[in-house]
Amino acid sequence: MAKLSGKIALVTGGTSGIGLATAKRFIEEGAFVFITGRSRESVDKALSELGEQAQGIRADVTKREDLRLIVEAIEKRSERLDILVMSAGIADYSPLVETSEAHFDKTFDTNARAPLFVMKEVLPLMPSGASVVLIGSIAGFIGTAGYGAYGASKAALRAYARTWTNELSERGIRVNVVSPGPIDTPMFDAVSEEVRKSVSDLIPLRRLGKPEEVAAAALFLASDESSFIAGSELCIDGGMAQV
Repeated sequence: MAKLSGKIALVTGGTSGIGLATAKRFIEEGAFVFITGRSRESVDKALSELGEQAQGIRADVTKREDLRLIVEAIEKRSERLDILVMSAGIADYSPLVETSEAHFDKTFDTNARAPLFVMKEVLPLMPSGASVVLIGSIAGFIGTAGYGAYGASKAALRAYARTWTNELSERGIRVNVVSPGPIDTPMFDAVSEEVRKSVSDLIPLRRLGKPEEVAAAALFLASDESSFIAGSELCIDGGMAQV
């Protein structure tokens, strides 16, 4: 039997990379999946790959008015939300001495502020037994040079998982974090083979991860197979931050 048969899921940032891979895997396991993306073009392109078991919502999760559009779309089709995966995020390089207020605000607005308000808006739609998966990063605890704001914003997600687990325990809603290491997403398309190799050499398994490997972890935490896991963090990093 499919692991998510009959479930309704929302994947923010579901038009590329980890978000798209997660949406695909959830559909394969029987879920109907809503995805969000900032442009109509990116949403439509993703839907061409996902098929009829997906619905796209052009929405910027940093804008409160767009969050209402997400809720209205879910209410219109299903009136409930069983799974929430928050994958929308940005990772811009900026050493401390070069970090501007604009860089900090943009990073935290997308990576930390938006997930909190997405959660707040969709929470009334979530029944007992629902699962929330936050896509964090090992940058939240390893201190990657040049990514201080990014790492701090991802550390905030770990704090959310702990806090929300306590706050939502009586409702039976589980919250967990998947924290990837370097993953071969479109972010790596512009870098040279030399850079890719240097990053891979830092990983005990000597390669970048695949979006599908992160999606598999998200599936586990979204499904009933992880029914006694809450407030935890699962690192998908080839051992990079573990050994």
